[in-house]
Amino acid sequence: MDIRTILVGASGGAASEGAIDLACRLAIAFGAHLEALHVKADPRSLADFSDGAIGMVTAGDIFDKFVADTDELAAKTQASFRSALTRHGLPIAEAPAAAKDAASAAWREEKGEGAALLARRARFFDLVILGRSDRVLDQPHSQAVEQTLLESGRAIILAPGEVGVEIGATIAIGWNGSPGSVRAVTAALPLLARARRVLLVTVGEENEEDVAGALEWLGWRGIAATRIAVASVAGVRPGVGLLAGAREAGADLLVMGAFGRRPWREHFFGGATAEIAKTSLLPLLLAH
Repeated sequence: MDIRTILVGASGGAASEGAIDLACRLAIAFGAHLEALHVKADPRSLADFSDGAIGMVTAGDIFDKFVADTDELAAKTQASFRSALTRHGLPIAEAPAAAKDAASAAWREEKGEGAALLARRARFFDLVILGRSDRVLDQPHSQAVEQTLLESGRAIILAPGEVGVEIGATIAIGWNGSPGSVRAVTAALPLLARARRVLLVTVGEENEEDVAGALEWLGWRGIAATRIAVASVAGVRPGVGLLAGAREAGADLLVMGAFGRRPWREHFFGGATAEIAKTSLLPLLLAH
């Protein structure tokens, strides 16, 4: 398995810079083609407004300002992306090069509903990187994150605003034997194969048989993982223990399943996922 194509969500918000920086670094590491997707809001979404509902300002004025603002945001975001490409020495190309290990990047703009378009486009990439905005610390996710996980069939990396010096040198796997954690480990194999250290972090003493199986399965692929067992502590939530174990071991990336609670459409991110996504300064590779 390898990573040949990477998609990064370039919203233009505070979350974009960390996601773009991480995406550039991984594109270079894997010799992959990177595409930045920016979705401009469709001005037709203003069609429900009427002159009477918006007072002295005419619908035409609002439409014109809406278009101008979205165009300005797109231009600023593209300029920021191109600046990142220059810093990282990534050449611009519309499609992946025929030669392996020839990293490149492209810009793509679409118009419409951002979360839906991002989820649809993500289906055709090996890895998807989205940003975690510091302005929504009270929320574990955004609609784009949830919809991409649910509808794209791809794992995502949720990037913090600032990414550490190293990425993927020491990878912690949050393991609980669930299908989500299996899916996350499978998606992370290209990264795990390059890591200097791989840690299988568990909380509590459940699923001991699954732990042995996971270590054996990774070993068959040439990945020598070390198990870190975090004891359950009364009053301490599992997500807190998992994150503490990863941090203390010096991990620079945490791999885990995106665990949810029923009904998932009411609240997809539940338990450990919500706790970690809200508080972690580590990039998170999530799979559903």
